[in-house]
Amino acid sequence: MSIPARAYLDSASAEPLHPAAHATLAAALDQGWADPRRLHHEGRRARLLLDNAREVVAEAFAVRPDEVTFTSSGTDAVHRGLLGLHRGRRTGTSAAGTLVHSAVEHSSVLHAARWTQDPVVEVPVTRTGVVTPQALRERLEQLTEAGTRASVAAIQHANHEVATIQPVAELLEELGDVPLFLDACASAGRVALPDGWAAAAASAHKWGGPAGVGVLLVRKGARWRNPFPGDDRVDERGSGFENVPAALAAAAALQAVTAERADLAARQTALVDRVRSTVAALPDVEVAGEAVQRLPHLVTFSCLYVDGEALVTELDRRGVAISSGSACTASTLEPSHVLAAMGVLTHGNVRLSLTRDSGDAEVDHLLDVLPEVVRDLRAQVGL
Repeated sequence: MSIPARAYLDSASAEPLHPAAHATLAAALDQGWADPRRLHHEGRRARLLLDNAREVVAEAFAVRPDEVTFTSSGTDAVHRGLLGLHRGRRTGTSAAGTLVHSAVEHSSVLHAARWTQDPVVEVPVTRTGVVTPQALRERLEQLTEAGTRASVAAIQHANHEVATIQPVAELLEELGDVPLFLDACASAGRVALPDGWAAAAASAHKWGGPAGVGVLLVRKGARWRNPFPGDDRVDERGSGFENVPAALAAAAALQAVTAERADLAARQTALVDRVRSTVAALPDVEVAGEAVQRLPHLVTFSCLYVDGEALVTELDRRGVAISSGSACTASTLEPSHVLAAMGVLTHGNVRLSLTRDSGDAEVDHLLDVLPEVVRDLRAQVGL
Protein backbone atom coordinates (compact mmCIF):
# COMPACT_ATOMS: atom_id res chain seq x y z
CA MET A 1 0.00 0.00 0.00
CA SER A 2 1.26 3.46 -0.91
CA ILE A 3 1.27 5.58 2.24
CA PRO A 4 0.66 9.32 1.62
CA ALA A 5 2.92 11.81 3.37
CA ARG A 6 -0.19 13.50 4.72
CA ALA A 7 -3.85 12.54 4.49
CA TYR A 8 -5.86 15.77 4.82
CA LEU A 9 -9.41 14.66 5.62
CA ASP A 10 -10.98 17.88 6.92
CA SER A 11 -12.55 19.54 3.90
CA ALA A 12 -15.66 20.34 5.95
CA SER A 13 -13.49 22.89 7.74
CA ALA A 14 -11.74 24.07 4.60
CA GLU A 15 -11.42 22.49 1.17
CA PRO A 16 -8.01 23.10 -0.44
CA LEU A 17 -8.12 25.89 -3.01
CA HIS A 18 -9.44 24.53 -6.29
CA PRO A 19 -7.01 24.90 -9.23
CA ALA A 20 -9.65 26.95 -11.06
CA ALA A 21 -9.87 29.32 -8.11
CA HIS A 22 -6.10 29.59 -7.83
CA ALA A 23 -5.66 30.56 -11.47
CA THR A 24 -8.59 32.97 -11.43
CA LEU A 25 -7.50 34.65 -8.22
CA ALA A 26 -3.99 35.32 -9.52
CA ALA A 27 -5.36 37.00 -12.67
CA ALA A 28 -8.13 38.90 -10.88
CA LEU A 29 -5.77 40.46 -8.35
CA ASP A 30 -4.31 42.53 -11.16
CA GLN A 31 -7.66 43.51 -12.65
CA GLY A 32 -10.27 43.64 -9.89
CA TRP A 33 -8.75 45.71 -7.12
CA ALA A 34 -10.75 48.92 -7.71
CA ASP A 35 -14.09 49.94 -6.20
CA PRO A 36 -16.74 48.36 -8.46
CA ARG A 37 -19.15 51.24 -7.77
CA ARG A 38 -16.94 53.95 -9.23
CA LEU A 39 -17.48 55.24 -12.76
CA HIS A 40 -13.86 55.43 -13.86
CA HIS A 41 -12.25 52.77 -16.05
CA GLU A 42 -10.74 50.80 -13.17
CA GLY A 43 -14.04 50.77 -11.28
CA ARG A 44 -16.04 49.67 -14.33
CA ARG A 45 -13.55 46.88 -14.96
CA ALA A 46 -13.93 45.65 -11.37
CA ARG A 47 -17.71 45.87 -11.71
CA LEU A 48 -17.64 43.70 -14.81
CA LEU A 49 -15.66 41.07 -12.92
CA LEU A 50 -18.05 41.23 -9.96
CA ASP A 51 -21.09 40.95 -12.23
CA ASN A 52 -19.49 37.97 -13.95
CA ALA A 53 -18.91 36.26 -10.61
CA ARG A 54 -22.51 36.91 -9.62
CA GLU A 55 -23.83 35.43 -12.87
CA VAL A 56 -21.70 32.29 -12.50
CA VAL A 57 -22.87 31.76 -8.93
CA ALA A 58 -26.49 32.38 -9.93
CA GLU A 59 -26.28 29.76 -12.67
CA ALA A 60 -24.73 27.21 -10.31
CA PHE A 61 -27.48 27.72 -7.72
CA ALA A 62 -30.32 28.13 -10.25
CA VAL A 63 -31.24 31.64 -9.08
CA ARG A 64 -31.24 35.12 -10.62
CA PRO A 65 -28.03 37.18 -10.59
CA ASP A 66 -29.76 39.96 -8.65
CA GLU A 67 -30.60 37.43 -5.94
CA VAL A 68 -26.87 36.86 -5.22
CA THR A 69 -24.89 38.92 -2.73
CA PHE A 70 -21.26 38.30 -1.74
CA THR A 71 -20.58 38.63 1.97
CA SER A 72 -17.49 38.46 4.15
CA SER A 73 -18.10 34.84 5.25
CA GLY A 74 -20.63 32.06 5.45
CA THR A 75 -21.42 33.11 9.00
CA ASP A 76 -22.15 36.65 7.82
CA ALA A 77 -24.43 35.26 5.11
CA VAL A 78 -26.26 33.12 7.69
CA HIS A 79 -26.79 36.08 10.02
CA ARG A 80 -27.99 38.39 7.25
CA GLY A 81 -30.25 35.82 5.63
CA LEU A 82 -31.92 34.56 8.80
CA LEU A 83 -32.23 37.86 10.63
CA GLY A 84 -33.35 39.66 7.48
CA LEU A 85 -36.28 37.29 7.05
CA HIS A 86 -37.09 37.55 10.75
CA ARG A 87 -37.13 41.33 10.59
CA GLY A 88 -39.13 41.27 7.38
CA ARG A 89 -42.02 39.62 9.20
CA ARG A 90 -42.41 42.50 11.65
CA THR A 91 -45.71 44.34 11.49
CA GLY A 92 -45.45 47.90 12.75
CA THR A 93 -44.04 47.92 16.28
CA SER A 94 -45.49 44.55 17.31
CA ALA A 95 -43.37 41.57 18.25
CA ALA A 96 -41.57 39.95 15.35
CA GLY A 97 -42.97 36.50 16.09
CA THR A 98 -41.22 33.29 17.04
CA LEU A 99 -38.08 32.15 15.28
CA VAL A 100 -38.16 28.39 14.65
CA HIS A 101 -35.03 26.32 14.06
CA SER A 102 -34.01 22.69 14.15
CA ALA A 103 -32.03 21.33 17.09
CA VAL A 104 -29.03 20.56 14.86
CA GLU A 105 -28.47 23.93 13.19
CA HIS A 106 -24.98 25.40 12.98
CA SER A 107 -23.94 27.53 15.93
CA SER A 108 -24.15 30.66 13.75
CA VAL A 109 -27.91 30.11 13.50
CA LEU A 110 -28.26 29.49 17.24
CA HIS A 111 -26.30 32.64 18.11
CA ALA A 112 -28.33 34.73 15.66
CA ALA A 113 -31.58 33.42 17.13
CA ARG A 114 -30.53 34.31 20.67
CA TRP A 115 -29.31 37.72 19.52
CA THR A 116 -32.84 38.74 18.48
CA GLN A 117 -34.09 38.37 22.08
CA ASP A 118 -37.39 37.28 20.53
CA PRO A 119 -39.07 33.95 21.30
CA VAL A 120 -37.33 30.90 19.83
CA VAL A 121 -38.68 27.37 19.35
CA GLU A 122 -36.45 24.38 18.66
CA VAL A 123 -37.60 21.42 16.57
CA PRO A 124 -36.25 18.02 17.70
CA VAL A 125 -34.62 15.53 15.35
CA THR A 126 -34.44 11.77 15.02
CA ARG A 127 -31.46 9.68 16.08
CA THR A 128 -29.99 10.13 12.59
CA GLY A 129 -30.47 13.91 12.68
CA VAL A 130 -33.59 14.21 10.53
CA VAL A 131 -36.23 16.89 11.07
CA THR A 132 -39.49 15.06 10.41
CA PRO A 133 -42.60 16.78 9.06
CA GLN A 134 -44.49 15.57 12.14
CA ALA A 135 -42.01 17.18 14.55
CA LEU A 136 -42.19 20.47 12.66
CA ARG A 137 -45.97 20.32 12.50
CA GLU A 138 -46.24 19.80 16.24
CA ARG A 139 -44.07 22.83 16.98
CA LEU A 140 -46.07 25.04 14.62
CA GLU A 141 -49.35 23.84 16.12
CA GLN A 142 -48.06 24.67 19.59
CA LEU A 143 -47.38 28.23 18.44
CA THR A 144 -50.88 28.53 17.01
CA GLU A 145 -52.42 27.24 20.23
CA ALA A 146 -50.39 29.81 22.17
CA GLY A 147 -51.76 32.61 19.98
CA THR A 148 -48.52 33.45 18.20
CA ARG A 149 -46.87 32.65 14.88
CA ALA A 150 -43.56 31.67 13.36
CA SER A 151 -41.63 34.54 11.77
CA VAL A 152 -39.14 32.29 9.97
CA ALA A 153 -37.96 28.69 10.07
CA ALA A 154 -34.22 27.92 9.89
CA ILE A 155 -33.63 24.41 8.60
CA GLN A 156 -30.25 23.47 7.20
CA HIS A 157 -29.98 21.66 3.89
CA ALA A 158 -27.42 19.18 5.24
CA ASN A 159 -25.73 18.88 8.59
CA HIS A 160 -22.17 20.06 8.94
CA GLU A 161 -21.22 17.36 11.47
CA VAL A 162 -23.07 14.19 10.47
CA ALA A 163 -23.90 14.87 6.76
CA THR A 164 -27.64 14.13 7.07
CA ILE A 165 -29.67 15.80 4.31
CA GLN A 166 -33.02 17.19 5.42
CA PRO A 167 -36.31 16.43 3.58
CA VAL A 168 -36.78 20.08 2.65
CA ALA A 169 -39.65 19.54 0.19
CA GLU A 170 -41.73 17.72 2.82
CA LEU A 171 -40.96 20.32 5.47
CA LEU A 172 -42.02 23.15 3.17
CA GLU A 173 -45.48 21.61 2.98
CA GLU A 174 -45.79 22.01 6.75
CA LEU A 175 -44.43 25.56 6.78
CA GLY A 176 -47.10 27.01 4.51
CA ASP A 177 -46.48 30.77 4.31
CA VAL A 178 -43.69 30.73 6.90
CA PRO A 179 -40.46 31.65 5.05
CA LEU A 180 -37.65 29.11 5.10
CA PHE A 181 -34.05 30.10 5.71
CA LEU A 182 -31.73 27.42 4.31
CA ASP A 183 -28.20 27.09 5.67
CA ALA A 184 -26.49 25.47 2.69
CA CYS A 185 -22.90 26.08 3.79
CA ALA A 186 -22.19 22.35 4.13
CA SER A 187 -23.92 21.29 0.92
CA ALA A 188 -23.42 24.09 -1.61
CA GLY A 189 -21.37 22.90 -4.57
CA ARG A 190 -21.63 19.26 -3.51
CA VAL A 191 -25.33 18.55 -4.07
CA ALA A 192 -28.02 20.55 -5.85
CA LEU A 193 -29.97 22.96 -3.66
CA PRO A 194 -33.68 22.26 -3.14
CA ASP A 195 -36.43 24.66 -4.19
CA GLY A 196 -38.84 26.69 -2.09
CA TRP A 197 -36.62 28.60 0.34
CA ALA A 198 -36.80 32.36 0.80
CA ALA A 199 -33.13 32.94 1.65
CA ALA A 200 -30.04 30.75 1.78
CA ALA A 201 -26.39 31.01 2.77
CA ALA A 202 -23.23 29.38 1.44
CA SER A 203 -19.50 29.57 2.12
CA ALA A 204 -16.88 29.51 -0.63
CA HIS A 205 -14.06 27.84 1.28
CA LYS A 206 -16.26 24.78 1.71
CA TRP A 207 -16.20 24.10 -2.06
CA GLY A 208 -12.61 25.09 -2.81
CA GLY A 209 -12.96 28.84 -3.12
CA PRO A 210 -10.90 31.29 -1.06
CA ALA A 211 -11.73 31.92 2.58
CA GLY A 212 -13.51 35.15 3.43
CA VAL A 213 -16.24 34.84 0.79
CA GLY A 214 -19.80 34.02 1.73
CA VAL A 215 -22.84 33.95 -0.53
CA LEU A 216 -26.26 35.24 0.51
CA LEU A 217 -29.19 34.27 -1.72
CA VAL A 218 -32.47 36.14 -1.26
CA ARG A 219 -35.30 35.22 -3.61
CA LYS A 220 -37.36 37.89 -5.30
CA GLY A 221 -40.56 38.49 -3.39
CA ALA A 222 -39.11 37.37 -0.05
CA ARG A 223 -39.99 39.71 2.82
CA TRP A 224 -36.40 40.44 3.74
CA ARG A 225 -35.19 43.59 5.51
CA ASN A 226 -31.61 44.50 6.37
CA PRO A 227 -31.21 43.62 10.08
CA PHE A 228 -28.01 45.64 10.50
CA PRO A 229 -26.94 49.25 9.93
CA GLY A 230 -26.34 49.85 6.24
CA ASP A 231 -24.44 52.31 4.07
CA ASP A 232 -25.06 54.12 0.80
CA ARG A 233 -24.24 51.18 -1.43
CA VAL A 234 -26.79 49.90 -3.92
CA ASP A 235 -27.06 46.34 -2.59
CA GLU A 236 -28.49 46.70 0.91
CA ARG A 237 -28.07 42.98 1.52
CA GLY A 238 -24.29 43.26 1.67
CA SER A 239 -21.87 45.30 3.74
CA GLY A 240 -19.02 47.39 2.49
CA PHE A 241 -16.51 46.80 -0.27
CA GLU A 242 -16.68 43.36 -1.92
CA ASN A 243 -13.45 41.45 -2.40
CA VAL A 244 -13.82 41.25 -6.17
CA PRO A 245 -10.84 38.95 -6.91
CA ALA A 246 -11.90 36.52 -4.18
CA ALA A 247 -15.53 36.56 -5.34
CA LEU A 248 -14.44 35.79 -8.89
CA ALA A 249 -12.19 32.95 -7.67
CA ALA A 250 -15.04 31.57 -5.57
CA ALA A 251 -17.30 31.60 -8.61
CA ALA A 252 -14.69 29.84 -10.72
CA ALA A 253 -14.30 27.10 -8.12
CA LEU A 254 -18.07 26.70 -7.81
CA GLN A 255 -18.47 26.40 -11.56
CA ALA A 256 -15.75 23.74 -11.67
CA VAL A 257 -17.03 21.64 -8.77
CA THR A 258 -20.58 21.82 -10.07
CA ALA A 259 -19.43 20.43 -13.41
CA GLU A 260 -17.57 17.54 -11.78
CA ARG A 261 -20.10 17.00 -8.97
CA ALA A 262 -21.70 13.75 -10.17
CA ASP A 263 -18.44 11.87 -10.72
CA LEU A 264 -16.88 13.21 -7.52
CA ALA A 265 -19.96 12.33 -5.45
CA ALA A 266 -19.94 8.75 -6.72
CA ARG A 267 -16.27 8.30 -5.86
CA GLN A 268 -16.56 9.95 -2.45
CA THR A 269 -19.71 8.01 -1.57
CA ALA A 270 -17.89 4.74 -2.17
CA LEU A 271 -14.94 5.83 -0.02
CA VAL A 272 -17.17 7.02 2.83
CA ASP A 273 -19.17 3.77 2.67
CA ARG A 274 -15.90 1.92 3.26
CA VAL A 275 -15.11 4.11 6.25
CA ARG A 276 -18.59 3.73 7.71
CA SER A 277 -18.60 -0.07 7.49
CA THR A 278 -15.02 -0.49 8.71
CA VAL A 279 -15.20 1.78 11.75
CA ALA A 280 -18.64 0.45 12.70
CA ALA A 281 -17.02 -2.98 13.11
CA LEU A 282 -14.58 -1.67 15.73
CA PRO A 283 -15.50 -2.30 19.38
CA ASP A 284 -17.61 0.43 21.01
CA VAL A 285 -17.66 2.73 17.97
CA GLU A 286 -20.85 4.41 16.76
CA VAL A 287 -21.33 5.96 13.31
CA ALA A 288 -23.66 8.98 13.33
CA GLY A 289 -26.11 10.29 10.76
CA GLU A 290 -28.07 8.96 7.82
CA ALA A 291 -26.46 6.14 5.84
CA VAL A 292 -28.07 7.03 2.48
CA GLN A 293 -29.65 10.51 2.55
CA ARG A 294 -26.37 12.29 3.29
CA LEU A 295 -23.59 14.36 1.81
CA PRO A 296 -21.18 12.18 -0.17
CA HIS A 297 -17.91 13.28 1.40
CA LEU A 298 -18.48 13.36 5.16
CA VAL A 299 -18.84 10.89 8.03
CA THR A 300 -18.73 11.24 11.82
CA PHE A 301 -18.14 8.46 14.32
CA SER A 302 -17.65 8.31 18.08
CA CYS A 303 -15.31 6.05 20.03
CA LEU A 304 -16.37 5.19 23.55
CA TYR A 305 -13.73 5.67 26.29
CA VAL A 306 -11.61 7.87 24.00
CA ASP A 307 -11.14 11.65 24.15
CA GLY A 308 -11.91 13.24 20.80
CA GLU A 309 -9.11 15.79 20.94
CA ALA A 310 -6.59 13.08 21.91
CA LEU A 311 -7.75 11.00 18.96
CA VAL A 312 -7.31 13.95 16.59
CA THR A 313 -3.83 14.63 18.00
CA GLU A 314 -2.65 11.03 17.72
CA LEU A 315 -3.97 10.65 14.18
CA ASP A 316 -2.24 13.89 13.23
CA ARG A 317 1.05 12.47 14.51
CA ARG A 318 0.52 9.58 12.10
CA GLY A 319 -0.13 11.86 9.16
CA VAL A 320 -3.93 12.01 9.20
CA ALA A 321 -5.64 15.41 9.51
CA ILE A 322 -9.15 15.02 10.86
CA SER A 323 -11.38 17.11 13.11
CA SER A 324 -13.32 16.53 16.29
CA GLY A 325 -16.89 17.75 16.08
CA SER A 326 -17.75 17.06 19.68
CA ALA A 327 -14.62 17.68 21.69
CA CYS A 328 -15.18 19.81 24.76
CA THR A 329 -13.73 23.27 24.32
CA ALA A 330 -11.64 25.01 26.91
CA SER A 331 -14.11 27.89 27.09
CA THR A 332 -17.45 26.09 27.35
CA LEU A 333 -16.71 22.46 28.27
CA GLU A 334 -19.79 21.57 26.21
CA PRO A 335 -20.03 18.57 23.85
CA SER A 336 -21.51 18.83 20.36
CA HIS A 337 -25.08 20.12 20.53
CA VAL A 338 -25.76 18.29 17.26
CA LEU A 339 -24.87 14.86 18.60
CA ALA A 340 -26.58 15.60 21.91
CA ALA A 341 -29.80 16.54 20.10
CA MET A 342 -29.63 13.27 18.15
CA GLY A 343 -29.17 11.28 21.34
CA VAL A 344 -26.00 9.55 20.15
CA LEU A 345 -22.58 9.19 21.72
CA THR A 346 -20.92 12.62 22.11
CA HIS A 347 -17.61 11.46 23.56
CA GLY A 348 -14.59 10.57 21.44
CA ASN A 349 -16.12 11.97 18.28
CA VAL A 350 -14.24 12.66 15.04
CA ARG A 351 -15.40 13.96 11.67
CA LEU A 352 -13.83 12.83 8.42
CA SER A 353 -14.48 14.85 5.27
CA LEU A 354 -12.86 14.04 1.95
CA THR A 355 -11.32 16.58 -0.41
CA ARG A 356 -11.72 16.39 -4.17
CA ASP A 357 -8.27 14.74 -4.32
CA SER A 358 -8.80 12.21 -1.52
CA GLY A 359 -8.53 8.63 -2.72
CA ASP A 360 -7.99 5.05 -1.64
CA ALA A 361 -4.50 5.75 -0.32
CA GLU A 362 -5.67 8.37 2.19
CA VAL A 363 -8.63 6.27 3.34
CA ASP A 364 -6.50 3.13 3.58
CA HIS A 365 -3.98 4.97 5.71
CA LEU A 366 -6.66 6.19 8.11
CA LEU A 367 -8.25 2.78 8.44
CA ASP A 368 -4.84 1.18 8.94
CA VAL A 369 -3.77 3.40 11.85
CA LEU A 370 -7.15 4.06 13.49
CA PRO A 371 -7.58 0.73 15.37
CA GLU A 372 -4.13 0.99 16.92
CA VAL A 373 -4.67 4.60 17.98
CA VAL A 374 -8.00 3.76 19.61
CA ARG A 375 -6.50 0.77 21.42
CA ASP A 376 -3.56 2.83 22.69
CA LEU A 377 -5.76 5.66 23.97
CA ARG A 378 -8.08 3.23 25.74
CA ALA A 379 -5.08 1.48 27.29
CA GLN A 380 -3.90 4.81 28.71
CA VAL A 381 -7.06 4.95 30.83
CA GLY A 382 -6.82 1.30 31.87
CA LEU A 383 -9.15 -0.26 29.29
